[in-house]
Amino acid sequence: MDFLSLAKKRYACRKYTAQKVEQAKLDTILEAGRVAPTGANRQPQRLIVVRSEEGMARLARCTRDFGAPCAIIVCADTGQAWERKYDGKVIGDIDASIVTDHMMLCAASLGLDTLWICMFKPEAVRAEFNLPEHVEPVNILLVGYGAGIPADPGRHELLRKPLSETVVEERF
Repeated sequence: MDFLSLAKKRYACRKYTAQKVEQAKLDTILEAGRVAPTGANRQPQRLIVVRSEEGMARLARCTRDFGAPCAIIVCADTGQAWERKYDGKVIGDIDASIVTDHMMLCAASLGLDTLWICMFKPEAVRAEFNLPEHVEPVNILLVGYGAGIPADPGRHELLRKPLSETVVEERF
């Protein structure tokens, strides 16, 4: 499948079957995150894989889990992230998002569905998963087999702005 077809196939899955994610597929997803580019190759991502019933119950105290059998909490080690010298921007959140995107699209290529979550209680995640102070939770990626009908890959023609509204040439 070409990249655009894969990207259009992927959707925000909000209902999952109880089927577990196979270890080989999870390993492939994590490898996709490992090879994702990061600023100055600092690799500040720290991933917490949650699959146990007890772990998913802890996650449910931080955010909705939509019945997913697996979650990857994507964090950034703020002490390891690259800092832009011109304005001091620490890009750990950007790096973590690139890693999340790689894993999300890899999961889609393996026939799995995902939901990228930013709506969570950071301090609850920190407490429930024992995060050190220098590790910031950035995203949560739910992973599993979707229940119900997947979103239509053609939906982007109706739901996305045309390029003419989001792209400019040379100058704004």
